[in-house]
Amino acid sequence: MSDDLDVLILGAGLSGIGAACQLTRQHPATTYAVLEAREVSGGTWDLFRYPGIRSDSDMFTLGYRFRPWTGTVALADGPSILDYVRETAKEYGVDAHIRYDHRVVSAEWDREAARWTVTVETPAGEKRLTCAFLWSCTGYYDFEQGHQPELPGLGEYAGDVIHPQHWPEDFDPAGKRVVVIGSGATAVTLVPALAETAAHVTMLQRSPTYILSVPSEDGLAVRLGKVLPRKTAYAATRWKNILISSGLYKLSRRRPDLVRRFIRKATAGAVPGIDVDTHFNPRYDPWDQRLCLVPDGDLFRALRHGTADVVTDTIETFTPTGIRLASGAEIEADAVVTATGLKLKPFGGIRLVVDGDEVKLPRTMAYRALMLSGVPNFAYTIGYTNASWTLKADLVGDYVCRLLSHLQAHGLREVVPVRDESLAEEPFLDFKAGYVLRALDQLPVQGAREPWKLRQSYLHDVRTIRTAPIDDGALAFR
Repeated sequence: MSDDLDVLILGAGLSGIGAACQLTRQHPATTYAVLEAREVSGGTWDLFRYPGIRSDSDMFTLGYRFRPWTGTVALADGPSILDYVRETAKEYGVDAHIRYDHRVVSAEWDREAARWTVTVETPAGEKRLTCAFLWSCTGYYDFEQGHQPELPGLGEYAGDVIHPQHWPEDFDPAGKRVVVIGSGATAVTLVPALAETAAHVTMLQRSPTYILSVPSEDGLAVRLGKVLPRKTAYAATRWKNILISSGLYKLSRRRPDLVRRFIRKATAGAVPGIDVDTHFNPRYDPWDQRLCLVPDGDLFRALRHGTADVVTDTIETFTPTGIRLASGAEIEADAVVTATGLKLKPFGGIRLVVDGDEVKLPRTMAYRALMLSGVPNFAYTIGYTNASWTLKADLVGDYVCRLLSHLQAHGLREVVPVRDESLAEEPFLDFKAGYVLRALDQLPVQGAREPWKLRQSYLHDVRTIRTAPIDDGALAFR
């Protein structure tokens, strides 16, 4: 396989495989490789193996636009998603282009040659590849370690301590008292899954999260699948879910009290006898952080059946047998799961260098949330925070393919977003999740107006990213 290519795609997860498929579909003559640091493909869906792992977006939007999700399950389990991603790679011949155990260390742009030189670490030693265009699909999570806050007295605790990102294959919760620390998507997935066999599971949260029950099976997908061709039924269900999620997000921003009351009423009905205002009444407005979805109310069912409970308090200290809380109460535990969040690692921690100068991400401005000012022939895929990741990934794929067509049609070798220095800066992500707030100083900024502003709206982006002129005045070509 050649080490000098037209395009290098970094990461063989959901985004990277989708990008390679788009390239194959729209630019079949383009030479490319997908560099994957791990030994297998799948990214997040192979790495995370904790009990009950599933999507937190419906599969009709988490699935690729160009390849229908064939099931009717709305929130699919991790192994099913992994199979879908790998089957897609096989169908489009992408798997033959993946180079495993290729951990990218740095990428250096040479303007004279109009090429990137990419340095990678492999089991056989360091090697270099070159390309005309570099496409980062590594996401923004740190795949090596999750967020682990300081937990007082943890060293005194005699039981098992597990972070979901590194779930041990030999851990069996059967008959054990388990405490899950956290209240986000991972915690609300773990609790009902562990409660199936554990003696008891406690979800210990410092503050509540908005949680909404959704049907595990999409009724419209079932009905349409009986009367319409697969692709038509998939597109219709996909657009239905896009419109519903977009509408709920907009309503949450405009009428947060109304949405808060709606979620509270639904939760109170699902967990009678539980103090909803203590355990399910967040301090923030809906969609300031991501809304957690639970299929068929499985978390609420575990709470009703008494196999799980929820405690809202802070940790004073760990003890040899459990956790003592600030209220003075103690929770006995045979195992503690620290579902305390993720760490961000933009572009996989790769060192970017342009004509000898290292790129400092916080000094760059994001162009359409898919390119960086001052960084030539470089694109990245990062999904939405308020909708399915793949919705944005598909749009980025469309845009990059259009951009490559533009370069070819006009005999151009270089494209770079040029920042308007008078434009006011804003945070890259207007999102109050802990993992975002902890990493804002590591991220690029966005601008106060388009095309430098990220609107977190698929309905807006589908018109602009997919159809807006490539030569819009913000890009410089050579």
